[in-house]
Amino acid sequence: MNILLIAAFVFAALEALALSRDWLKLEYIAKPAVILALFFWLWTSAGLNGALLWFGLGLLLSLAGDVLLMISLDRFFLAGLVAFLFAHVAYVIGFNTPVPEMSVWGIALAIFIGLGGARVVRRIIDALAAQGQGRMRGPILVYSIIISLMILSAMLKLTDVKWEAGAALLVSLGAILFYISDIILAWNKFVSPLQHGRIYNIAAYHLGQIALIAGVIAQFSK
Repeated sequence: MNILLIAAFVFAALEALALSRDWLKLEYIAKPAVILALFFWLWTSAGLNGALLWFGLGLLLSLAGDVLLMISLDRFFLAGLVAFLFAHVAYVIGFNTPVPEMSVWGIALAIFIGLGGARVVRRIIDALAAQGQGRMRGPILVYSIIISLMILSAMLKLTDVKWEAGAALLVSLGAILFYISDIILAWNKFVSPLQHGRIYNIAAYHLGQIALIAGVIAQFSK
């Protein structure tokens, strides 16, 4: 196992520990270190050419979002949301370079993801309206559409003959975990506080990023 991948897991565990104990200094080190380890793992294992450039950019934008939300989840929430939105855009471009052919499976999956996501987003937007934060509805709606496209793009690799089965499973799992982490974050912040919600949010996020990048490396480092 690559030492940078091990480092990503170690820092992810340290971040969960820091959140559980409110150790801010450790959090300020561990949280960005996870994404930095993944970026350098991607760079040294597969390079940053072609589609890989977009995945590298997605990691750097995720790092920016991490830092903003770490400094202040309330004051910089919108800025962090924008950073992650562009991270997902980068991932979408990476998964669709070159542009794949659409299939019946892809259309069915798009409908399923769209309907499932709409139910969750509607609940969050209703909570925003009740809290007088209507100005956040637009950004969150746009973000939900983009992350849904990211999940769809990743899961379409499951039927892409150009992708190895194991790599496709990893990026699909990573995208789903990323999505779950965002649902936990938004639900915890806008709908109803969840016990240990912040820890579950970050754990799902880090595991999602690790799985996604592991799948990309497995596919492109051949």
